[in-house]
Amino acid sequence: MAIVTMKALLESGVHFGHRTNKWHPSMKPYIFTERNNIHIIDLQQTVKALGEAYNLVRDTVAEGGTVLFVGTKRQAQETIEIEAMRCEMPYVIYRWLGGMLTNWRTIRERLNELERLERMRDAGDFERITKKEALNLNRKIDRLDMLLGGVRNMGSQPALLFAVDVRREETAIHEANLLKIPVVAMVDTNCDPRDVDYIIPSNDDAIRAIKLLVGKIADAVLEGKAMRKEDEELEEAKRIEMPAEEEEVELSDEELLGEATLAKISASTQPEVDSEAIEEAKEIIADQVEAVEEAEEIIADEIVTVAEAEETIVEEVAAVVVAEEIIAEEIEVVEAAKEIIAEEIIEGDKPVEEITEEIAAVAAAEEVIVEEIAAVEEAKEIIVDQIEEATIAEEIIAEQIEEVIVAEEVIAEEIEAVEAAEEETIGEDDEQPAEDED
Repeated sequence: MAIVTMKALLESGVHFGHRTNKWHPSMKPYIFTERNNIHIIDLQQTVKALGEAYNLVRDTVAEGGTVLFVGTKRQAQETIEIEAMRCEMPYVIYRWLGGMLTNWRTIRERLNELERLERMRDAGDFERITKKEALNLNRKIDRLDMLLGGVRNMGSQPALLFAVDVRREETAIHEANLLKIPVVAMVDTNCDPRDVDYIIPSNDDAIRAIKLLVGKIADAVLEGKAMRKEDEELEEAKRIEMPAEEEEVELSDEELLGEATLAKISASTQPEVDSEAIEEAKEIIADQVEAVEEAEEIIADEIVTVAEAEETIVEEVAAVVVAEEIIAEEIEVVEAAKEIIAEEIIEGDKPVEEITEEIAAVAAAEEVIVEEIAAVEEAKEIIVDQIEEATIAEEIIAEQIEEVIVAEEVIAEEIEAVEAAEEETIGEDDEQPAEDED
């Protein structure tokens, strides 16, 4: 039986794609037709893909996995928050911080800082400091809670990532791909589906479509939790009914063999044990080196992302400066117009109707200027938020670099220890023939 009916998808507008001139060629297999220069999504494939995603989410949660819901666009924020809280899963509805998956340890430290500040506030410690300091700390709490509040109960990396808009959540999907976390996503006709493991072709802009599909994924999570609870109850019942088996007492080698025999066995097997331990250590070091190289690649990607964000901030600052200059010029023009009108009123040569029209035009121009000033102030606030986020991202990258340096030092020490152990093993092998000749 289908998870959702075709009628429900049609009523929610899931089938509407983007304009044909904005489509992505990789979405061609999921497009049914076009109408009025708008692509129509093949809902039969949507029903099938949603069923596969539903079963995947259900089985993953039943095995104890966690699903991270991600939707930072305005249309999806409220729905993602409501449905994720309903199924008790972590979520991100504001900006995605770089390294939220690849540098989870640092994000966890930020969450610990949030909890520490909240404990201080609840204990009344803010009353012992100045009002300005308390205000700054409260703002920091609000900021951290807004950015990380949805993942504060996520103990480790998720088993699945569910995203609403592939283009907007590009960074989150990239981090999931680096960590080999399967990605389930609603993919519109203007998106690139190649980085998504489980594609749900759908309209990702309509609020009703988002509510319908996100609600079904949340239902899958709840069903998986119910299955896991049933399995735990069955295992508990079996464990209670199962009779306790008597453990057979086995005699150790020390109890069966004499001291001389044990000494000979130990002497003959020691080099093999040492060589096996050395080989295992080499394999562990190789894995550590590979992990460090992957971490360096992730850091390089994050540095590029931060650099691009800083370039965008610079461009936005330049745009704000230009806008302020234009507003200043418009204010001068309005003031000049006011002076001209005042002179015309004093002279009394111009008809009253024309003067009235000029006054109305000046008033309308002033309203436009007020709106432009408000828009510039809002742009400034957004730039301040972006600067704070870029600063946080730079701090995270600096901590990652420190961790990589420490890891490289540890690996160097381990390599020296393995080389020393190999030299000792070679020395023991050279001494063994001489003892046999004696």
